[in-house]
Amino acid sequence: MNLTFKEKSLWLMLFGLLAFSIFYSYSINQVNQLMQPDTVWLAMTVLPPMIGLFIAATVLLVIISVVGHIALALIDRRTDEDERDQLIALKGERVGGFVLATGIFCALCLAVVSSGNFLFTHVLLGFWLLAQMVTYATQLIIYRKEA
Repeated sequence: MNLTFKEKSLWLMLFGLLAFSIFYSYSINQVNQLMQPDTVWLAMTVLPPMIGLFIAATVLLVIISVVGHIALALIDRRTDEDERDQLIALKGERVGGFVLATGIFCALCLAVVSSGNFLFTHVLLGFWLLAQMVTYATQLIIYRKEA
């Protein structure tokens, strides 16, 4: 399977976001159990250590992205995009946009029924990540269909 630079980049970002999601979800669950063990999900709040974890996970994602793209650029020097790449990107963004809009609606509904900001914040973050992953996956599927 011969992948273009753009496809390799999409795979890298998809796995990077997946690594971010797994690391952050596991870590935030551990912190939450230690700091708010008996709190009902709807009343939980985002605490300062959780913000630190978010920053650490974001730094991990940036490192994966930068190092990965440098390696990809060194291996595959054909990084130019054509009209086909732009059209595929637009189609992927459209699908991801629907996922993001659904997530915003769900987060707003949760904000109405919850007293803390934990669920609202994490539903927004989760759907934002999911929307990006769906965008990348959609683009990869279209590339494979046209190959």
